[in-house]
Amino acid sequence: MTTPTSLHMTPVEWILLFILGGVWGGTFFFNAIAIPEIPPLVVIFFRVAIASVILWLFVFAGGIKVPRDATTWIDLVIMAALNSALPFFLIAWGQVHIASGLASIMIGTTPLFAVVAAHFMTSDEKMSPGKVLGVLAGLVGVVVLIGPQFLGDIGKDLIAQLSVLGAAVCYAVSAIYGRRFSRRETPPMMVATGQITMAALLLLPFTVIIDRPWELAIPSMQAWGAVLGLAVLSTSFAYLIFFRILARAGAVNILLVNFLVPVSAILLGVFILGEVLTTEQMIGMAFIALGLALIDGRLFQRRRAG
Repeated sequence: MTTPTSLHMTPVEWILLFILGGVWGGTFFFNAIAIPEIPPLVVIFFRVAIASVILWLFVFAGGIKVPRDATTWIDLVIMAALNSALPFFLIAWGQVHIASGLASIMIGTTPLFAVVAAHFMTSDEKMSPGKVLGVLAGLVGVVVLIGPQFLGDIGKDLIAQLSVLGAAVCYAVSAIYGRRFSRRETPPMMVATGQITMAALLLLPFTVIIDRPWELAIPSMQAWGAVLGLAVLSTSFAYLIFFRILARAGAVNILLVNFLVPVSAILLGVFILGEVLTTEQMIGMAFIALGLALIDGRLFQRRRAG
């Protein structure tokens, strides 16, 4: 069971965080293939539905105990709404009206919301100058990395922008809410499985009513392959890592992944697609690295001790 003194990032958690950032950064590649042929809401539904089937296979194969109390399942429904169904829908709707770069910057505000929310909602993740400076440095890095030109669009399509910011708030609150599962010692595999399953059930009626999937043209094998990649890597595998880090390191630390996702997306473009890494992108990555170091704090503690 996690105690207040253990809510920090060990080397294992840092490695897992970078893996998670890489996996979620790859989401952009899968979406770029799937969404031109399949509406976003349908992609999201099949993403979580397929992932839930995969996770249940692991639950049964591993003999993991399935919770039978109503309280745990109610919490999983709330977690599914806050961490999957609602933010996925808000982002998909918002990106119809605003540029993806601006949406990415707004999602990058998630750790800032988390620092503030965790200060008031927890006893062991209080706000500190290092955390605030680190989050601000990371946010500057995200803006520089993606492109400051997108900031000029702030205020246009205000409802769509508030929709994406609402998703960032959902992610921040859900990370704090999700800590209750570690206090009950619910296995991360079961938390991920329950949350994704409930998210699929919540999204099903909206998908059926809004997009009428049976009326759509049959997508190509490449598009279905991208959806499968989203389900296997960006959802089932990713959320196992997410809840492992959340249980060990707390809400603020797990949401640092929002700084790493654009970094991994750009690096994948450099190494896989042969894109050129610009000076601005390197400066943005430097700010993100500084932000992560400030939030972790131990590097500066060692310097003071020395």
